[in-house]
Amino acid sequence: MSIEATRAGQPREPTFAELYSPKLVTVLREGYGVSDLRADAFSGLTVAIVALPLSMAIAIASGVTPDRGLITAVVGGFIVSLLGGSRFQIGGPAGAFIVLVALTAERHGVQGVILATLMAGVFLIGAGLLRLGTYIKFIPYPVTVGFTSGIAVIIIASQLKDLLGITLAANEPGAFVPKLEALARGLPTANGSAIAIAAFSIATIAILRRLRPHWPGILIAVALAAVASWALSLGVQTIGTRFGGIPQQLPQPQWPSFSLANAQAVLPDAIAFALLGAIESLLSAVVADGMTGRRHRSNCELLAQGIANVGSALFGGICVTGTIARTATNVRAGARGPLSGMLHSLFLLLFMLMAAPLASFIPLAALAGVLVVVAWNMAEKREFALLIRSSRGDAVVLLATFLLTIFRDLTEGSSSALRLVRCCSSTAWPR
Repeated sequence: MSIEATRAGQPREPTFAELYSPKLVTVLREGYGVSDLRADAFSGLTVAIVALPLSMAIAIASGVTPDRGLITAVVGGFIVSLLGGSRFQIGGPAGAFIVLVALTAERHGVQGVILATLMAGVFLIGAGLLRLGTYIKFIPYPVTVGFTSGIAVIIIASQLKDLLGITLAANEPGAFVPKLEALARGLPTANGSAIAIAAFSIATIAILRRLRPHWPGILIAVALAAVASWALSLGVQTIGTRFGGIPQQLPQPQWPSFSLANAQAVLPDAIAFALLGAIESLLSAVVADGMTGRRHRSNCELLAQGIANVGSALFGGICVTGTIARTATNVRAGARGPLSGMLHSLFLLLFMLMAAPLASFIPLAALAGVLVVVAWNMAEKREFALLIRSSRGDAVVLLATFLLTIFRDLTEGSSSALRLVRCCSSTAWPR
C-alpha cells in the first residue's frame, strides 16, 4: 500500500511476519522469566492430567487404538503450541471429530484415516497461506450450534455399547437409527458391572466438578474405576483385554501409503477434517481471547494446525485441532504462553513412557462415561433453546443442521444448512 493511502487514513496491510509469526516468538520477545516458566509448567501438567484419559477415550470412540490418541496429543499438540497464533491454544484429538474419524475408519481403515489427516493438514496449510482464517467467523451461528449439538447426540449414542457392556453378534452399525436398533436387540446382554462402573465414573466427575472444580475429576474417576475393577475382579472389558495395552514409545515417523486412487477415495473425508478442524480451532482461540483479553492470529493458527495434522499423520496419529475445554483449563491454570501447551505434550509423552502398563487396567465403561460427560458439556443446550425461540429463520437452519447431522451425514448436515442460509438470506421470512 502506498504512503499516500496510509496517510489518507486507510489501514496498512499487515506484513507476512505480522500475520504468521508464532505467538511463542511474541511471548519470548516480551520477556520470559523463571516465574513464567514455573506457571507454564504447572498449567501444562494440569492440562496433561486432563488430556491423558480423554485422548485415549476419544481415540477408542473414533474406531482406532488408544495410543493413536496419545500420539495425536503429543506430536500434534506440541506443534500447535510451537507454531500457533494463539498464546493458550491446546491441540489434540477432539470429541467433535469422533464421528468423522469413525466413519472414515469404517470405510477406509486406519491407513485411510491417516492419509485423510495428512491431506487435511495440507488443506489447512493452504487455507492459512491464502488467509482464509478471516472468513471462518462468517459461518452462521445456528449452523455451528446445530452441528455441535448433533455431534454430541451421536457421541452419546456411540458410547452406549461400552456404557452398558452390551455384546453384539455383529459389528455395530455406524448409522444412527440402525445403531439404536442393534443396541436395543442386544440389551439382554448388558453387563451390570459395566453399568455400575460407568455410573460411578459419571457421578464422580459431576460431584468433583461441583465440590472440587480445580481437581482433575476425569483422571480421578478413571483411576478409581480402574482400581475398583481390578480389586473386585469385575468382568468388564478394559484397554488391556480389547487392545492389549498401549506402547511405551513413540513410533518411527513414516509416510502413509499413497496412491491417486486412495487419495481420491478419502478426499471428501479430508475436506471434512480440514473444515471442522478450522472451525473448531478458531472457535477455541476465540474462547481463549475472551478469557484473557488477548487476540490470536487466525491465519497463523490455521497454518500451525495444518503442520500439526501432517506431523500427527506421519507418526500414525489422527486429526489435531484446538480443544476448547483443554484450552480453557490451560487459561484457568495460569498459563503465561505457548510453552504451557508444549510442556503439556512433553508431560503426556512422559506418562506414556513410564505409566503405559497401568493403562491396561482402565475399564472401557469408565472411558465411555467420560465421553458421555464430554458430549453433554459440548452440546450447546442453552444456545439451542434460545435459537429455537429467537426467530423462524434461525430455528429452521438450526433444526435442519441438527437433524441432518444426526440422521444423514455430518458433511451433508453442514453443507445443506449453509445452502438454506443462502436461500433464507435472499428472501424475507414470514413472521
